[in-house]
Amino acid sequence: MSHITAAMVKELRDNTGAGMMDCKMALTDTGGDIEAAVDWLRAKGLAKAAKKASRVASEGLVGVCVAGKTGAVVEVNSETDFVARNQQFRQMVAEIAAAAIGAGGDVEKLKAMPYPGAGKSVAEHVTAMIATIGENMNVRRTASLSVANGLVASYVHNQAMPGIGKIGVLVALESTGDVAALQAFGRQLAMHVAAANPLALTPGDLDPAVVRRERAVYAEQARESGKPEDIIHKMVDGRMKKFYQESVLLSQTFVVDGENTVEKAVRNAERGVGAPITITGFVRFQLGEGIEKDGDDFAAEVAKAASGG
Repeated sequence: MSHITAAMVKELRDNTGAGMMDCKMALTDTGGDIEAAVDWLRAKGLAKAAKKASRVASEGLVGVCVAGKTGAVVEVNSETDFVARNQQFRQMVAEIAAAAIGAGGDVEKLKAMPYPGAGKSVAEHVTAMIATIGENMNVRRTASLSVANGLVASYVHNQAMPGIGKIGVLVALESTGDVAALQAFGRQLAMHVAAANPLALTPGDLDPAVVRRERAVYAEQARESGKPEDIIHKMVDGRMKKFYQESVLLSQTFVVDGENTVEKAVRNAERGVGAPITITGFVRFQLGEGIEKDGDDFAAEVAKAASGG
């Protein structure tokens, strides 16, 4: 049996909000496997659902840039939030985001690209900034979206300056309709993605491993009720339906109106745009992905911003 340390118990408790003794028991029963222990606690109804058992702690900023029919998002990390408030650092993130338009979502390609007006690569410029500011920094990741017809909409939450903040979102919309109306709706969709954090566009786009894990947890929860297997299957199917509604973008309730699904909102928006709209992809970067802000009703905060409140 693996030795269960106090640090392991603390990590599990931080990730799940479960009691200390429950965390210790979960780790003991799962041989010290943190992720399995999260599922154990969930199955017992002792933990909140978590997409990841591990948390990534980092400071820095997320930058978003849209040029023509392509959008890019980057995450640049620093050691402290103090540096993230530095104007030089903010400007660097904005310029790296602009350079990322040509990187096609490849972070190594981005690092090797010329930094605008510096006569050196992005990676070399970041190294120079480390020497200037005196704190470690890193271009952690990037992603991009493009469309043939239509546009890539963007949204940045908690903006430190235009296009720079703690959460950056891109949504690709294919349409031949009115550009201004499409842009307005696209921004609402991007704000929705920031608030609702969908895992995939459609059920078929979900990671099969995630689906299997959810089904296994729901099945274990259902068996705790002692009901027959045929009833358990129905219970699991019902809970999976709810999981899809909460996790799949097109099935989520649109935070801007709080009534329609996103799919229905798209159909409604087509009347104003004057042409069909297809969401072909989305990207959501949150600084230090996996860290949650305690006590914040984030969906309500973004919905309020979307309605101009």
